[in-house]
Amino acid sequence: MLIADIAGYTRFMKVHRVNLSHAQYIVAQLLEAVIDAASPKLRLAKLEGDAGFFFAEVPPDESLASHLDRVRLIADAFRRRKTELEIDRLCNCDGCVQASQLRIKFIAHEGEVAFQKIKRHSELAGVDVILVHRLLKNDVPLPEYLLMSEPVTSRASEAVRHKCTPIEHDLEGFGPTPGFYVDLEALAPAADAPYAPSFWRKLVGWVAMTWRSLPYFLGLRTPCEGFTNLGAIGEGKSLPPYAGVVSSAPPPAARKRED
Repeated sequence: MLIADIAGYTRFMKVHRVNLSHAQYIVAQLLEAVIDAASPKLRLAKLEGDAGFFFAEVPPDESLASHLDRVRLIADAFRRRKTELEIDRLCNCDGCVQASQLRIKFIAHEGEVAFQKIKRHSELAGVDVILVHRLLKNDVPLPEYLLMSEPVTSRASEAVRHKCTPIEHDLEGFGPTPGFYVDLEALAPAADAPYAPSFWRKLVGWVAMTWRSLPYFLGLRTPCEGFTNLGAIGEGKSLPPYAGVVSSAPPPAARKRED
């Protein structure tokens, strides 16, 4: 099981329909790149707001090296698409400006699952599914990383194990749980810009983003619903009228105390 989790929007992004609609579009673009790069080795189990939950059925005697190599390809695809969005940016709203701050982290765990069918959809269930999601709340001191449970690390390649740093978490319902993390930079160094800026490409990109954001502008859908990495704006905040701009940032004095 692998969770690819997108994080990086700051808690000070203004709670405004334009910002959130564009944030929704940008994360969707990045998740599309992640899903394409994960295939065919990893299958998408579920989209979870700003994260993708993937799985693969692997025989117990088979190495996980090729599956962990897929993490490098996913990270490459994510970074390349993020760079493209930044190069092609025409909008200066908070959602678009802060897209360059987005990061990706991976949680990998190996265990047993049950396939639960609900109408036409199959979902993964079981204790190990709970564990891999609990590992999202961790103490890894890096912005971008691959965190592996002990069973995954034991089946990784020697090259990956050599780059691992051990860490232990006290997870609710599981107690002390050992793990190992790797800096993504060691797996997938940042690539060069894919192309040079172009005004016409920026214009086409802006039109596409505006068109896809219309349901959120019109209030037909709720932008960023289910996102977990948008800080304070995702916690019970309601959108102001479309014409207004309301900041969720604390006053300067309070912000200084938090820092």
